[in-house]
Amino acid sequence: MTQPKVLISDKMDPKAAQIFRDRGVHVDEITGKTPEELKAIIGEYDGLAIRSSTKVTKQILEAATNLKVVGRAGIGVDNVDIPAASAKGVVVMNTPFGNSITTAEHAIALMFALARQLPEADASTQAGKWEKNRFMGVEVTGKTLGLIGAGNIGSIVASRALGLRMKVVAFDPFLTPERAVELGIEKVELDELLRRADFITLHTPLTDQTRNILSRENLAKTKKGVRIVNCARGGLIDEAALKDGLDSGHIAGAALDVFETEPAKDSPLFGTPNFISTPHLGASTSEAQVNVAIQVAEQLSDFLLLGGITNALNVPSLSAEEAPRLKPYMALAEKLGSLVGQLTTGTIPRISIHAEGAASELNTKPMVAAVLAGFLREQSDTVNMVNAPFLAKERGIEVREVRTEKEGDYHTLLRVSVKTSAGERSVAGTLFSNAEPRLVELFGIKVEAELAGHMMYIVNEDAPGFIGRIGTLLGENGINIGTFNLGRRDAGGEAVLLLSVDSPVPAGVIDQASKLPGVKLVRPLKF
Repeated sequence: MTQPKVLISDKMDPKAAQIFRDRGVHVDEITGKTPEELKAIIGEYDGLAIRSSTKVTKQILEAATNLKVVGRAGIGVDNVDIPAASAKGVVVMNTPFGNSITTAEHAIALMFALARQLPEADASTQAGKWEKNRFMGVEVTGKTLGLIGAGNIGSIVASRALGLRMKVVAFDPFLTPERAVELGIEKVELDELLRRADFITLHTPLTDQTRNILSRENLAKTKKGVRIVNCARGGLIDEAALKDGLDSGHIAGAALDVFETEPAKDSPLFGTPNFISTPHLGASTSEAQVNVAIQVAEQLSDFLLLGGITNALNVPSLSAEEAPRLKPYMALAEKLGSLVGQLTTGTIPRISIHAEGAASELNTKPMVAAVLAGFLREQSDTVNMVNAPFLAKERGIEVREVRTEKEGDYHTLLRVSVKTSAGERSVAGTLFSNAEPRLVELFGIKVEAELAGHMMYIVNEDAPGFIGRIGTLLGENGINIGTFNLGRRDAGGEAVLLLSVDSPVPAGVIDQASKLPGVKLVRPLKF
C-alpha cells in the first residue's frame, strides 16, 4: 500500500503531525500559503488538515487531483466549499467535540460577566473610580436559562447551569422528550422560551432555518431585562435590532463572541452600554487547541489507512471498527449497483436497497452510498461514495432503504431494485464465508456468480446446443472463458448466462453473439 500523504496548511498543535507519523502517514506542515501557492502543491496530497485560515475553494479542489479528505480542526467549515467537495468526491470532516467544553465554559463566563457587569466595573475601577453603587448585578441562582439548541455544547451548558441552580428550558426541534428528561431540562417552543428566559444562550449552527432566529420580531417577544449570550455563530441574531433593544433597556445585556461579519472591527454594537464582546474566543484554550489537532489527525489517519469515516459532513459515518466488517458488504453493494447500472437503460426514477438478515443489523448508510456509486459509474467516471448520493439527487432518482431482520434463503442478503418502464427489476447478492460477494439472483432468475473483471451477460431461450455455439464463437475469436454461470426460469423458458472472460469482448463479437439462434440480448460487463 502506498503511504498516504497529508498536508497541514494551517498552524496546528505539533501533536497532530506526530500522530500522522506514528500511524504511518507522510505529513508536510506548510502554512501561510496564498491560494495560488496552495493550488500549485495540493495535487500531491491525499488529505488536507486545516483550521480556519485555509480556504478550500472550488478552484483549490479542482487542482487537488489526488485529494480524498479534508479535515477541519474545529467545528465551523465556512471556509470549505462543501458542495464542490462533494461533487469532487472529497470527504469533509470536522471535530465538533474537541472544543465543546471550552465553548460551553466561555458561554457560562459571558453569562456571569453580564450578570455582574464585570468588564465595565473593571474599566471603571482601573480608571481610578470607585463606583460601588453603579454596578448592581443580579444572581443567576433561581433564574431561567433558555437554550436555543441543546446539542453537544448546549447540553454541557445545561449541566453547568443546573449546577448553578438555574432552571433550564430549551428550544431544539431535534431534542427528544427522553433526552430532555435525561438532561434535566424542559423542552419548550421558541415563543415560550423567549417569554420565560432571564438569560438566553445560543448553541445552534447557522442554517437557513436558524439565520436571524433572534430577529427583531423575536427579540421583542423576550422578557424585559433579558440577557443574551451568543458563542455559536454570527448571523443568528439581528445585530441592529439587538442594539436597539439594548438602547431601549428592554434587553439588559448582551455578550457576543461571534459576529455576522468577522473580523468585526466596526460593529454598531461597540460602545453600547451593557454590551460585551470577545473576538471569537469560544475555542481558544490550550486544551481545546490540542484536542482538535489530535482529533483531526486521528480521523484523517483512520480514513486514509482503514476507511473509517468520523464526523463527516457529506457522507455517512463509518467507524474504524465498523469498516473491516462492512468492507465486504460495501464491495457487494457496489457490484450489485454496477450490475444494475450496466443492464438498465433509460430514465430510472427510483432505486431501492433492501438489507435482509444479518445485513439489516449493520450500518446500511455506507452500503446505500456504495450501491449508488456502482449504479452511477456508467454515467460518470468520477463518481464515488461521497458524491453518488448528490449525483442521484441531481438526476431526480428517489432512493429508498429497507431493512428486514428476518432471514430468507440466505443468512445475509442485499437486494437492489430499480423502477424501469418495463416494471421493477432487481438483483440480489450475499457473502460466502462472510467475506466473498456473490450474485444469487438476477432479474428474478436464480444464478450464482462472482462479479469480477470482464464478463458477458446473455439472455437466451433454454435449448440444447447453445452453450456449445457460444463457446465456439468465443474460441474462434481468441477469447478465453473463465467461468460459466447459468440460470433459468423454467425448463425450455428464458435462461441467462453470465460468462467471465479473460479479456474485453470486442463489439464485433458481441454483435455476432447477438445473432446466434435463440439469443435475445447480449451485453458486455466490467467490474
